[in-house]
Amino acid sequence: MSLRVVFVTGANGGLGQAIAQAFLAESPDNFIWLAVHSRRERADEMTRKNPDRCRCVPLDVVSRESWQKAVAEILGVHARLDVLVNNAGIHEDALLGTMPVGAWDRVLATNLDSVFHGCQAVLPAMISQRSGRIVNIASLSALLAPAGQTNYAAAKAGVLALTQSLAKEVARIGITVNAVCPGYIETDALVQMGEPERKAIQSRVPMRRLGRPEEVAAAVRFLACPEAGYITGSRLKVDGGIL
Repeated sequence: MSLRVVFVTGANGGLGQAIAQAFLAESPDNFIWLAVHSRRERADEMTRKNPDRCRCVPLDVVSRESWQKAVAEILGVHARLDVLVNNAGIHEDALLGTMPVGAWDRVLATNLDSVFHGCQAVLPAMISQRSGRIVNIASLSALLAPAGQTNYAAAKAGVLALTQSLAKEVARIGITVNAVCPGYIETDALVQMGEPERKAIQSRVPMRRLGRPEEVAAAVRFLACPEAGYITGSRLKVDGGIL
């Protein structure tokens, strides 16, 4: 198998780390670029452990210029880019009636605008190759919007619509675009919850447990694999059966 270049955003978080690790385990021919911004200690550790297969690249996901610079760096090294995983995202939950305008703007920019900038940045290379995989991390909130998350739910619903529309635009060129919708996953935010709140969340999940980051990563890896070449415009939920 020839070299496959994978670009993962939000690579310092628990989910980003699990996704990167899944691609490392998939094949020795995968080279993973870890996009980092303000925090990079986990990503740096992964590159230290895998110096010949990982590399960090600075990226501010809300900046078009930063995306162009990061993609240019990757292409300068490998002259190709095969997989983009748009994983970066933030929460700033609040009731809409009292939500600060800044919280709306930041969440929309980080969760939705970033996907637009990322897809647009990698498309020229993928179109030239006539192949590519884009996997966008959405959320169960896009399908089952909870109270207090108007900004986040709207952004992630936008990611699903973008995914479906772009998938149609590039299907003939051999590029697939899909989305993964995680439910309650054992990420940093949920790990810090108190036991009563944690039990309340688990009671909503038919499987009666939280998901693991590696279970989401497995879905991402599948959608990016060569055998998934006829799957595009899909939304794959990883939620323990909630919806």
